[in-house]
Amino acid sequence: MKPARAVILGSAWGEGRLGGRLLAPVTVETPFGSVTLHRYAADAWVLFRHGVPHRWLPHRIPYRAHAAALAAVGCGALLVTSSVGVLDPALPLDRPILVDDLLMLDNRLPDGTAATIFVEPFCRPGEGGHLVLDEGLFSRALAEQVEALAGGPLPRAVFGYAQGPRNKTAAENAAFRLLGAQVNSMTLAPEVVLAAELEIPVAAVVVGHKYSGTGPRTRVARDEINAALGEGRAALDGLARAFLERARPVAPGNRIYRYPVDFRAG
Repeated sequence: MKPARAVILGSAWGEGRLGGRLLAPVTVETPFGSVTLHRYAADAWVLFRHGVPHRWLPHRIPYRAHAAALAAVGCGALLVTSSVGVLDPALPLDRPILVDDLLMLDNRLPDGTAATIFVEPFCRPGEGGHLVLDEGLFSRALAEQVEALAGGPLPRAVFGYAQGPRNKTAAENAAFRLLGAQVNSMTLAPEVVLAAELEIPVAAVVVGHKYSGTGPRTRVARDEINAALGEGRAALDGLARAFLERARPVAPGNRIYRYPVDFRAG
């Protein structure tokens, strides 16, 4: 079993700190380029998805390189976080919500290519396989650990992936609700899919910063956005640290179906 634990943090963490502590950057080389991970402790890593300082909008995040770097350090338990818009008025704002399932209608990265790690230069043509979701994209064993670390059951939601970098329209939010999504945002989904292909068990926790599509659209001031990010950070900071300190790596619940033939020969 892979020994390391890792957390992916978003826009509210742009200066390389967690819990007020500046983390040491470590460069990890991958087939998709170099990645900076931040060491929290032995076998505990933080990935700041937008870079330090914040510089990558959602459509520019190097998702494959990030996933490959987490695999390279032996990640066996990954917690992915995100700030989200909330589509279900029964769900709370500014509190951790456990992601139960994922709605990603087009399995593509923002650059238009398939959301898969099985591309060159990671592997040669004909190598790789299909991700078979025996358990689903989210590890039940890790979800149980996250709730224990949080001190009890968390609200649960289906996450809808909406590529950025822009807000969703009212019609798009309505469509997400009809399809069963209860929260949505511009990130998280590619990270979960790529990690699963690399057999890294994943749990995901999000925090809602606004209700989406439940009333007339109003202009949001910059200081309101910053305040919402700060509230999300406060809600997740302690849980992220607890995960890095106490989570136990688990076995993958899915498998890769690898083809018995080399398609290059066909």
